[in-house]
Amino acid sequence: MHTHILFEHPLNEKMRTWLRVEFLLQQLSVHLPLSDHADALHFFRNVGELLDVFERGDTRTELLKELERQQRKLRAWSEVPGVDLNRIDAIRQQLKESGAVLMTAPRIGQLLREDRLIALVRQRLSIPGGCCSFDLPTLHMWLHLPQEQRNAQIELWMASLEPLRATLSLILDLIRNAAPFRRQTSLNGFYQDNGEDADLLRLQLPLKERLYPQISGHKSRFAIRFMPFDSENGLVPERLDFELACC
Repeated sequence: MHTHILFEHPLNEKMRTWLRVEFLLQQLSVHLPLSDHADALHFFRNVGELLDVFERGDTRTELLKELERQQRKLRAWSEVPGVDLNRIDAIRQQLKESGAVLMTAPRIGQLLREDRLIALVRQRLSIPGGCCSFDLPTLHMWLHLPQEQRNAQIELWMASLEPLRATLSLILDLIRNAAPFRRQTSLNGFYQDNGEDADLLRLQLPLKERLYPQISGHKSRFAIRFMPFDSENGLVPERLDFELACC
């Protein structure tokens, strides 16, 4: 059993979007291969939410900008004496290759957006119980097709998201590893600090405390208030040690 819980909190809009996209991409593959109605609805609901996120902004442009920003940071790092230049060159090459694939890939989500079955299910998802077999005979029919036929269809859909997934995974990995965890102490359940242009806060809390963080702020300044999971009877210690990374 885990003795600590990791909480992550975005400090700007792009990071908020990227964490949501990462979460939805992870959810897509949880119940594969799809073998029943419940698994299929879980999959299609996440596809629909992913398309909603893509329609709110230009995810590809933001990711390409971030690849360039990470390249600049690595160029600066390469000037530092004693740094592992081979490691930096390898990461820079990864960033370059990822950017090239993302640039030439079709518009993110286009294949999913144009798929008739996804469109039909997406229309019904906002209606309570709207995906019954009599509401969506097409889905009912699809679920009775041979498993390998459905698997091939899903592999095609997932492959269309791969340039996005690979780039996002690389970027988030670099951001998460940009700063080490440091021991901090909150007094009476409160802690604040300067963000120093951070994109992401990562907190590790002991599970035994039964506390969770409420975080407000942005890249230059943030505040954390620790709240008891049991709002009626839970207590917040006068001093609480926790691990914090400003990435």
